[in-house]
Amino acid sequence: MTEMLRDVLLEARGLTRHFGGLAANSNVSVTLRRGEIHALLGPNGAGKSTFINMLSGDLPPSSGTILLKGDDITALPAHRRSRIGIGRSFQRTNIFPTFTVRENCVLAAQSRQQQPGSIFTPPLRNEAVVARSREVMALSGLDHCSSQVAGTLSHGEQRQLEIAMVLATNPLVLLLDEPLAGMGAEESSRMVDLLARLRRDHAILLVEHDMDAVFALGDVITVLVNGELLESGPPAQIKASPAVRSAYLGEDEETGHV
Repeated sequence: MTEMLRDVLLEARGLTRHFGGLAANSNVSVTLRRGEIHALLGPNGAGKSTFINMLSGDLPPSSGTILLKGDDITALPAHRRSRIGIGRSFQRTNIFPTFTVRENCVLAAQSRQQQPGSIFTPPLRNEAVVARSREVMALSGLDHCSSQVAGTLSHGEQRQLEIAMVLATNPLVLLLDEPLAGMGAEESSRMVDLLARLRRDHAILLVEHDMDAVFALGDVITVLVNGELLESGPPAQIKASPAVRSAYLGEDEETGHV
């Protein structure tokens, strides 16, 4: 097996999802590799959320196959996929607002403990859990506010915390749904730096509307329109594509004007 094939962590092959007579996604294929950020673009209604929901197990595909490290996981529910290496963040921040940053990370890390009797050990006395929570807080840039109540954090810090909680579950693949949504320039810059650091050890699917971030971070960009794959390739190819400019980036094909 070649090095490239070994690096493939998640594959979606021909995913299709029907809602009645409507095809929200039609025959969409994507490959996620360790060390790459694969950005998923498209106008509202293009099928991005449906696609990420199928990858995470929150929505079953009507047809198609999902492989994790070569194993077919198409029929696995979301909680099983989470346990074997698929981590997901949501458009709306998903944290425990009345708990501290540390407690949020500890609870996420504890969910992956498989040691007999671990349920009888208070989370804050479980050395492995506490160590993992410290690691992800540091990685996410939150170690300075570990004792702060999560609900009092800024919007950007709460998004960082959600990603820290995902990281605490030791994922191979990160499915990140609009992690920069609602952020100001400074918070966006911190999130871009965080995602760049996470690239090395993970395969990342990034759904995001911030074009500057997408083209700064994306190694591969896939564009969906009306539930179908319009084009996929490196950022330079996507920027130069007349079809993408016309359908999504807002340029006229003939004049080149936005």
